Amino acid sequence: MKLLWPLTGRSEELRSVENTVFSRDEPRGVALAGAAGVGKTRLARETLSRAGKRGLTTFWIVATGSSRGLPLGAFAPLVGAVSGTPAQVIRQAADALTPRTPAGVMIGVDDAHLLDDMSAILMHHLVMRRMATAVVTVRTGEPVPDAVRALWKDGHLERMTVRPLSKTETGTLLETVLGGPVDQLAGGRVWAATRGNTLFLRELVIGEVDAGRLHRVGGVWRWAGAPELSPALTELVEARMGRLPEPLRAVVEFLALGEPLGTPLLGRLTSPEAVEEAETRGLVQVEHDGRRLQARLAHPLYGEVRRAGMRTLRARRLRGEIATALAGTGGRRANDTLRRAVLAVDSDLTADPALLVEGAGHAARFYDLMLAERLGRAAVPAGGGYRAQLLVASALIGLTRFHEADVELAVLRTLATTEDERIRAVLHQVINLAWMTAQPVEAMEILAETEGGVADEAARLRLAGLRAALESTLARPEVAVTLATAVLASPEPPGEAVVLASYGLTIALGVLGRADEIGAVAAQGFAAASRSAEVAYFRIPLAAMQVLGLKAAGYLREAAEVAHECRAENSEAAFSSEVTGVLVGVVELDRGRVAGSLRWLREARAAMAAYGQAGGWMHGCLIGLTRALAISGDVAAARQALADLLAQRHPTLLFMEPEIGLARAWIAAAEGAVSGAVALAHEAAALAAGRDQPAHEVLALHTAVCFGDRTVAGRLAKLADRVDGPRAPAAAAHAAALAADDGHALHEASLLLEQMGDLLSAADAEAQAVLVHTRHGRRGAALASAARSHRLALACEGARTPALAVAARPLPLTPREREIATLADQGLSNRDIAERLVVSVRTIENHLYRINIKLGTTNRSEFGAFLRDS
Repeated sequence: MKLLWPLTGRSEELRSVENTVFSRDEPRGVALAGAAGVGKTRLARETLSRAGKRGLTTFWIVATGSSRGLPLGAFAPLVGAVSGTPAQVIRQAADALTPRTPAGVMIGVDDAHLLDDMSAILMHHLVMRRMATAVVTVRTGEPVPDAVRALWKDGHLERMTVRPLSKTETGTLLETVLGGPVDQLAGGRVWAATRGNTLFLRELVIGEVDAGRLHRVGGVWRWAGAPELSPALTELVEARMGRLPEPLRAVVEFLALGEPLGTPLLGRLTSPEAVEEAETRGLVQVEHDGRRLQARLAHPLYGEVRRAGMRTLRARRLRGEIATALAGTGGRRANDTLRRAVLAVDSDLTADPALLVEGAGHAARFYDLMLAERLGRAAVPAGGGYRAQLLVASALIGLTRFHEADVELAVLRTLATTEDERIRAVLHQVINLAWMTAQPVEAMEILAETEGGVADEAARLRLAGLRAALESTLARPEVAVTLATAVLASPEPPGEAVVLASYGLTIALGVLGRADEIGAVAAQGFAAASRSAEVAYFRIPLAAMQVLGLKAAGYLREAAEVAHECRAENSEAAFSSEVTGVLVGVVELDRGRVAGSLRWLREARAAMAAYGQAGGWMHGCLIGLTRALAISGDVAAARQALADLLAQRHPTLLFMEPEIGLARAWIAAAEGAVSGAVALAHEAAALAAGRDQPAHEVLALHTAVCFGDRTVAGRLAKLADRVDGPRAPAAAAHAAALAADDGHALHEASLLLEQMGDLLSAADAEAQAVLVHTRHGRRGAALASAARSHRLALACEGARTPALAVAARPLPLTPREREIATLADQGLSNRDIAERLVVSVRTIENHLYRINIKLGTTNRSEFGAFLRDS
């Protein structure tokens, strides 16, 4: 694959350079300073290219170490033979470079710090005498000839620092080069590896694309596995580091294997003098971490290169030395123990099962489940016993690798020697069955068999918490509330019981419309999860249930805060980055940010493709993605997403079934079958009501109102009295205003919805106000509502809804006539339309006759011009 690398992320710098070099006043050019590879040369060459298009004569000169030994060595190919005294040589060379052209001359010098003295004097002469404009690049930290330095010291050149690309700029460049969206984890990893150095970035991306590790999945570019540096990139990095004598090499290698390291500890492993020299040479950065002074490598690729070039036995020995030294410092932070465990597991030290088990527990609490599995597996043969095996099994469950988890759970059951250990093994078996393998019936059967005759109170509470979690997901919220409340009210419930009960209660309170109680319950669960390594992975599912409950209630800003915070805390570990993207995506959709939501959900779907159902996360992702695609107007993609959702429907997540109904309704609306969309929204509402999920009933009925339904104001008014949060009263106000055909009340409802953060519903309510005002002859009010609806619709990033479509260009058609015209325009026959709307073919024919008269058309092929215009 041939990759083209445009100049990206440098618009501000380029604008500053152009403003300087094309000005007729001082300074007479720019000196671009920065580290090697940040993009100075590209910026300079682009400036010369633009100067050439303006008619200037341009020269490009590259200074090198070899040309530095020759007088005028860098300029020799351009000035030809010159002779005489130094002053005469300078004049002859200047004359050769400055032909008399009206537009003038621009000279670019790359790596001007390598110019020989005569060349530097020539540059100074050309600029000082205003014979040429200069654009030079210099590498920071390198000595620069006095004549060149004087140019910016005396104000003849403006010195500009060229910094590496930011994380955002790196992502933009990647997407431009690769020609498609790059998932944010991959973009973040590329930036972390290259730190925005465009030269390193280019070589890394080319190598990873060629190797197939940076590849496209479901239309999104993902980066799988660890990078393997190409020979070209390795050479670049080694050249940047320079020759490393043994003391410096040791400093770099210890940091490559164990950074960050305290400077006193690194000094003991090597020598204080070597550490100082490494910092002086720019190989190492020293920074404060609280009261500690920590050393890191100056660039991540230094570590990659040294690790790749290190022999296995040397690396194992050095890791052992670091681990031993860290143990001697007495560091008590969780991260200190985890680092020691990670170093020890790949070292020449004898395995310490206690350290490995403790490290695995910390890794699980940090949601690095792959590391938890690795350390746990190392601990088992070393004598870690039941505890190590439990951490392996729970990590695999958290990673949704359920087949492997089954195998490890079978081993765990053989290691159980007490009732508590046996119950904990069963608990994880049931979790694996219910959520990971999607077998709730079998899970409930095992749970029921186990509950009988349990004497141990802690074990009984664990099972009760698990049952509360299952009952809530199986859409029995009142049962879940009773069970979970009892667990949490007990004197000393074990951490696992608290986590599971909090998870179940958060779901139940959310669907029951008791969202005001969710915060305290979720906080209790998070605190317990941070202490209990074996169910620490429930932290993200618990956050997801809190988000769902808050957004159903209309606490959209609070939901967004929880989602984004969860994403920020878990954006780098395997699997957690994918699933937290789902959280952000569904919240952004409810806030009306359709394009942003689609990006998050598409990325998450592509990333989770390898995980199957992903423990129910794919289920939630596809519900959101189907709705987002339908709202964006991409009906074909929405139908495919719905088909994928139905093909892998998760039978444990029954409480989410009303949302599937709403996804169907949005597809119907996108197709123009608005009456069908309203009917589907009513079906979703009835399902929610039948399962005692009033919060979801509000969502469904309000969706029907947004589609134009005028029949549900009474029911929403009743629900507003029992459902927490701003959504229910706002939905009730919207429904009442629409039923009353009151444009001013619709505007007030729109304000409530916007204040809540639901921009799309606010846009719909205001669009409906446009039609009401127009119908009642209030032209000024209609124009005001149209302007506000348009503003809100723009904020919704390309959303298309029935209300917005009608308000965009009102047609002299009834809602039913418009629906029939839309379906006819899509190519449906009269019989197809009749079957979809459940009316006779004759009725459809009569409607089509009236539509033709009102629009002045002669057949259905002309409808599209009106509908697509609108």
